[in-house]
Amino acid sequence: MSDTERAWLVFREYTDKGLLSLTYATPDGEHVHRKQRSLNAGDPTAAVDVAADDLDPVEDPTDVDRYGTEASRMRDEHDPDDTV
Repeated sequence: MSDTERAWLVFREYTDKGLLSLTYATPDGEHVHRKQRSLNAGDPTAAVDVAADDLDPVEDPTDVDRYGTEASRMRDEHDPDDTV
């Protein structure tokens, strides 16, 4: 893995504490980066560049497939800086 990896938005969830939980995945679905932010922080972008050390492996094969499919779809339909 290089020093950074591009990860694409694959899941978002609004929490009851007024936060937005975002899950970004690599196109192969093997690694994810999760973060939370305030709803006031603006719309998330379609992709982020993540330091390799900040990516977590995906253990569940079903999630790997689902994340890979969604990350590939996002990559095909959006520029990385598009707000989604």
